Amino acid sequence: MKITFVGAAKEVTGSRHLIEVNDKRFFLDFGMAQGRREESDKKNTALNFDPTKIDAVLLSHAHIDHSGNIPTLVKRGFKGPIYSTHATRDLCANMLLDSGFIQEREAEFLNKRAKKKNKEANVQPLYTADDARLAIEHFVGMSYDHPFELFPGVVASFREAGHILGSSQIVLVIDDFETKKQQILVFTGDLGRKNLPLLRDPYQVERADILLMESTYGNRFHSSLLDVSKELAEVVNNACKKGGKIIVPAFALERTQEIVYHLNILFKEKKIPEIPIYVDSPLAVNLTEVFTSHPECLDKNTWETFLNDQKNPFGFGNLKYIHDVEDSKALNDYRGPCIIISAAGMCEHGRILHHLKNNIEDPKNTILIVGYMAENTLGRKILDKQQIVKIFGEPYNLRASVVTMDAFSAHADRSDLIDYVSHIRDLKKIFLVHGEMSQGLTFKSILNEQGFKDVTVPDMGQSFEL
Repeated sequence: MKITFVGAAKEVTGSRHLIEVNDKRFFLDFGMAQGRREESDKKNTALNFDPTKIDAVLLSHAHIDHSGNIPTLVKRGFKGPIYSTHATRDLCANMLLDSGFIQEREAEFLNKRAKKKNKEANVQPLYTADDARLAIEHFVGMSYDHPFELFPGVVASFREAGHILGSSQIVLVIDDFETKKQQILVFTGDLGRKNLPLLRDPYQVERADILLMESTYGNRFHSSLLDVSKELAEVVNNACKKGGKIIVPAFALERTQEIVYHLNILFKEKKIPEIPIYVDSPLAVNLTEVFTSHPECLDKNTWETFLNDQKNPFGFGNLKYIHDVEDSKALNDYRGPCIIISAAGMCEHGRILHHLKNNIEDPKNTILIVGYMAENTLGRKILDKQQIVKIFGEPYNLRASVVTMDAFSAHADRSDLIDYVSHIRDLKKIFLVHGEMSQGLTFKSILNEQGFKDVTVPDMGQSFEL
């Protein structure tokens, strides 16, 4: 068996791991690289293999950095199945279409801008919405905890990862016909945290020979989940006292629904004023509907709210979901305290850019950071409080307050990851992926100190015979 790390090696985005065994070749994830445009475009377009010779894809979850380059794979000739949980398939049906649409619009914008400057340009989208539609036809939805034969000698199963709706760990029982050796390989995908309010806890794998493990927060500790409501109430109340808006860049998937859930509770308990809340993301609206159709993925308390009380925790009186562009633009003229939750989470595209452009220079306003911001993204520059940031290519002064709440993170932190790996028997080899180099290398040292000696942080493109 051979594994090659084609993406998310010493970086966070672009998760792609190629497995070759028994004359079959398949990917664990096929995500989009994000960050500096020129670098990420090169990573997303330069497929250093023949897509027609890939037999399958196993997808851990729907986030774009794990799923977002699947349409490129199909566009280049991939004909095989893409296995995921049912919820991941339904989420990708929305997210990949949205991704294709955004890329079409961005290419159109860049070509128009070049034309105005009398420059020649022929920017092409990585893929279109039509390409995404074709990719969705390859998806095969699978249930959690039901092993299935991927190929002769390879049995796969999806286990709860507790990261986002439908997220999974991928467990492979591999009989290598060449070496006559059986090994259990586990890919964590993005591993979540215990006791999140919406999702089930991550499944604890009991045995594995080889572990591909995320390390996004390999050397960081999150704030306690018990403090989330208190911290969020403090942010809202402080902004209301200043009379400003709260702008929340949030991933349309999971983070938006989680924030709405907590705000609903705070309003019910009268811990914050009843100010308007706007979810300004057509994608988030569609994804919230997917949440309501998959209560089986939710934790027990939220499930009971759906089934017993017949209440929707993602809809309440002063919450408005924005569909139309004109309604979105009207928020620019709104005066007084309000909360605007908008995608994309790393501030690289989408309606959030317009809200930042119109509100970032007003000191009464607050930008609330609730998720991971990859290196070189606009979100990271705001998180780092750079005095001047560029939006749509124009400089803006960062005068709004910037508040970070990492307790919302759906990624396991250092203590969660150590606890998870310490409960796995017979573990012989650990590969740390999906983490910036500093996090991965530091976490490797921590694991070594815990007694795990064979830990590798692979380089991009590096292969291993196992």
